[in-house]
This record gives sequence, C-alpha cells and structure tokens, in this order.
Amino acid sequence: MYRQVVSAIHAAMESITPIVVYRSGTEPDKGRYPDCTVFAEDEGKGKKYALHKAVSGAESEYVWLLDDDVNGARECWERLSETALDNADMYILPLCMTDGGGRLIERLQQLEYAGIQTLTMLTAEKGRAVMCSGANLLVKRRCWLESWQDLHTEIPSGDDMFLLESFKRRGLKIETLPLTVTIEPQPTLRGLFRQRMRWAGKAPSYTDKDIRRCGMAVVLLNLFSVLVPPVWLLKLLMELSILRRACQRYPFTIIRHSFFHAILLSLLYPWYMLVCLLGGIAGRHRTTDSNGF
Repeated sequence: MYRQVVSAIHAAMESITPIVVYRSGTEPDKGRYPDCTVFAEDEGKGKKYALHKAVSGAESEYVWLLDDDVNGARECWERLSETALDNADMYILPLCMTDGGGRLIERLQQLEYAGIQTLTMLTAEKGRAVMCSGANLLVKRRCWLESWQDLHTEIPSGDDMFLLESFKRRGLKIETLPLTVTIEPQPTLRGLFRQRMRWAGKAPSYTDKDIRRCGMAVVLLNLFSVLVPPVWLLKLLMELSILRRACQRYPFTIIRHSFFHAILLSLLYPWYMLVCLLGGIAGRHRTTDSNGF
C-alpha cells in the first residue's frame, strides 16, 4: 500500500507542477506547500508576467496555481495525487475562508465567500462557470500559455477570471474537483473594501456573457434591495437557499453556526456592494498596487 501511495505521488509530481507567485521583497512560507512547488517572484512586473515565466518553465502537463496566503496545500496535494484526472483543460477547485476569531467582520467575510464559492462551483458544474480563483486552479500548461494574449496585462490582477473567459471562448473543457484550500479573512474592514473595489474595477473588462449577466443580476438585485424593501426579503430568501445548498454540498461549516450573521449580511450587503462598486469604478484607472496582486 505504501509503495502504491508513493508511486501515485511521484506520478502526480510528473504531471502537475504547483506554482506560487509572491510579491517582491517578501518570502513565502515554503513549508506550507508541496516540495515540488515552483515559487515565482513577481520582480516588480506584475503577477501575470511572473506566472508566464513560471508556467513557461514547467515541464508537466498541468500547473496548479496557488496564492502565497493559502493554507492546506500539502493536504490538498496528497488528495490531488490520488485523483484520476479525466483530461479536462481546467479544473476549478473550491477556496474556503477559515474561521478566525469570530468577530463580526470575519463572520461576514466567511459567509460572503461561502456564497461566492457556492455560485462558482454550481455554475461550473452546469458548464457555464461565472467565477474561478487563481488561488486554487488546475489548468493544462499548454492551454494557459495559449491564453496569454487574453489576460489583459494592462490590468493589475484578474488573471484568473480573464483565463476563465479565454477557456470558455475557445470551447475548452472545464470541470470541478472538490479539493479545498483555505485563506484567512481580511484583518480590517478597510482591507476588505480595497480588495472588493479592485474586483469591481476590473469587472467592466469581462466579455463572457454568463459572467456579465450574473454580474448585472447581482448589481440590480442589490440596488433594488436598497430602493424597494420587498425585494430585500426576496433576496434574503434566495441567499438563504443558496447557503443551505452550500451546507449540503461543500465544507463551508461556518454557515451552520451563523444563521443570525447570514440575515445580518443580507441586510448590509446591498450597501456594502454599492460602496465597493462605486469605489471600484472611481479607482479603475488608478493603480494602487504596482505588483499586480
């Protein structure tokens, strides 16, 4: 049995290369990742260019894209090494948020992320993915390189979503794998707003119909929730239904203990989303992060 496990791990190492891009001037915690991980420093040019250099230098069929702040990569690698891949061009893997100290800001982030990841996985399972995350994404190396011209190198960050658009436009095979890594909540409300504003700022560049329709539906639903109270009640029922499905399908255990927080999030989220949207549009042409993260 031991020899079989070792053989499977060796086979995975030959077919998959984990890649972690980290910021210039920082040092990643290499002990959190598989021994065969390639660590690529952005060198001040941006995350996309660092990824291109690392992916170009890999010799494996697949590259496993990770962020430098994920947890559980080693455990996920052991499960990945035992998984039979069916030759899809992209595998979208779940990304969960850890349960921090239980502060309200952390609870709201965890619940928001659970909803985002549920939407990600359910739409991907139906063949019309509207989201993915470069913090836990398995793609064919050749296909990633062929998408390079679609990654909008003039826009900092966003390589994951632009990559998804490129794969969908070219009709490549996209599937899901239930192999989860985790990230920590943003420590401050200001940090959370900055991250979400950056998301909103690049959204107008998306061209995929599924992504644009989903984004427009979210914006309109939240806008009408602010203007028309009965719409807020409808939104609450929809979100609780989605979170319930998340409990059944994916390991977002935070939801099971946070019904009150889920209601509070649904009440606050329209205002929070509108602030992020306006801030993202206002700062779209002003790059605050020269490293492209």
